[in-house]
Amino acid sequence: MSGSTRGGSTNTAALRTVQAVATAPMTAAAYEGMAGLLAFNPDDDCEPLPPTVAELRQQIAAADAVLFCTPEYAGGLPGSFKNLLDWTVGGGGGGEIYGKPVAWINVAVEGRGDRATASLAQVLGYVGAVAIEPACRRIPVARTAVGPDGLVTDPRFLADMAEVLRAILDYLSAS
Repeated sequence: MSGSTRGGSTNTAALRTVQAVATAPMTAAAYEGMAGLLAFNPDDDCEPLPPTVAELRQQIAAADAVLFCTPEYAGGLPGSFKNLLDWTVGGGGGGEIYGKPVAWINVAVEGRGDRATASLAQVLGYVGAVAIEPACRRIPVARTAVGPDGLVTDPRFLADMAEVLRAILDYLSAS
């Protein structure tokens, strides 16, 4: 799940690259409905759910693990991404993300994005997600490393992402 709604986002490019390079037994699916989510309101967190919220929760429930990548806006998580995370708090029996293995990557250059990553870790802890620590890491991506197809071409990034995916798979295999 990308925390960015920007078309040229390196965060989204990183996750699209993961989707493109994931090999069996792993498959990766992207959630692309964040921009269409209603502003979180606990009064709306009831059946029938707004369709965009139902889709978000269904994708989370269907996933064995969730990988996040988000930019930092104004010293924290982007508002639209925090809104998405707020929608994961409900979900009937404590939320589909409760107990779900999660990881995150930070593609910002050194010294940037740390507050967003810290906020993400805090929110995910609050909603009961289980962090796969070896898969949570900084893997900087320069805008110039994103090819015309929207995928990251940097060999270092690809090698580091292979390690992230291996850590996720190892965790899932051991569980």
